[in-house]
Amino acid sequence: MTTAGHRQFAAIWDWMSRHESRREQQIRGEVVGGSAGTTLEIGYGVGSNWPFLPPSVDYTGIDPDPFMRKRAGHHIPAGRHLTLLDGDAQSLAFADASFDTVIGTLVFCTIPDAERALAEVRRVLKPGGEFRFWEHVRAHGRVGATAQDAITPLWRRLGGGCHPNRDTRATIERAGFEFLHIREVKLGPLPAIVGAARPVSSDAAPSERP
Repeated sequence: MTTAGHRQFAAIWDWMSRHESRREQQIRGEVVGGSAGTTLEIGYGVGSNWPFLPPSVDYTGIDPDPFMRKRAGHHIPAGRHLTLLDGDAQSLAFADASFDTVIGTLVFCTIPDAERALAEVRRVLKPGGEFRFWEHVRAHGRVGATAQDAITPLWRRLGGGCHPNRDTRATIERAGFEFLHIREVKLGPLPAIVGAARPVSSDAAPSERP
C-alpha cells in the first residue's frame, strides 16, 4: 500500500518515545512482555515496543507510514531479527489463524476503520490467541467525553490522525472479543485501557477479509 504519511509527527513521536515516563515504559512492558509465539504488531511506529519483546517470539510488524518506518529502522535492537512490512490493519496480508499474539499500542485511535481492523485481528489470530493492547478510550462522564469531542479535530491534525474520543473498549467487544483482563489508566489527561482479549469463539468467527 502507499500512504502520504506524517513526516513531522513521526519526528515528534520518535522524540517522545525516547523520553517516556517509567510508568509508560512499565505499561509497554506489561502489554508487550506477555507476547508469545508468532507475534504481529499493528502499527509499530518508531519501534517503541521492541525493547520489551520476549526473546523467543517470532515477530512481524506492519506500519503504513513511510516516515515512521524510516525512523524505526534506526531503533532495531542489536542482534534481533524483525520482519517489518508496509501494511494496512484494515486488510491484513496474512492467512487466517497465522498468529499467537497480536499487539496494538496507541494505534487503533488512528486507523480509519477500527472495527474492520479488529475484525482482521480476530481473523489472523490462532484459536486461543491473544490480542494485547494499550489504547485511548472515551471518557465515562459527559463532561470528559464532551471535552474529548471538542479537542479531537485539532488533536487529529496534530497527532497523526489520533481520535482520542473513540469508545475503543466497546469496539473491541463488538468485534467479538472477550477480555481476559483489562484496567483503566491515564495517558496524560486522557483515559486509556490496558489489557488482553481473546476471540469469543474462533470456530464461529467468519472471515472478515474483503
